[in-house]
Amino acid sequence: MRDFVAAAPYIVALSAGFAVQIYKFLAYLVRHRQINFTRLVGTGGMPSSHSASVSALTMSVGFLEGFKSPLFGVTLFFSLVIMYDAAGLRRAAGTQARILNDMVADHYAHRTFKPKRLSELVGHTPFEVFVGAAFGVAYALVWYL
Repeated sequence: MRDFVAAAPYIVALSAGFAVQIYKFLAYLVRHRQINFTRLVGTGGMPSSHSASVSALTMSVGFLEGFKSPLFGVTLFFSLVIMYDAAGLRRAAGTQARILNDMVADHYAHRTFKPKRLSELVGHTPFEVFVGAAFGVAYALVWYL
């Protein structure tokens, strides 16, 4: 039992991320009426699975170690860095990929060779990050309470 409690934050974080990815897969299936397995493992979209995972992890550590513990503070700090990165740097990379894809498509419009497109869905809007974080907090609350 003691080993399970020690692994609980990892299990909660991992399962929160999986739950969000399954939701994105099912939402795509309902919206587009086709199966897209990349939604199970791909990045980007609503809500942020990274934010859900790290906020569930942070809450789990808070419940087990205490919300005044140094470990909770470290976990919270790294969670905020990951969420900032998802809405900032990774979102900018997606925007750049979209622009580059348009430029390359224009350049190769009249040629038979069509280069592979860059992935544009790599980051999140701040709202997607917020919803993911709220889901992760709620998920951890349900797990522990």
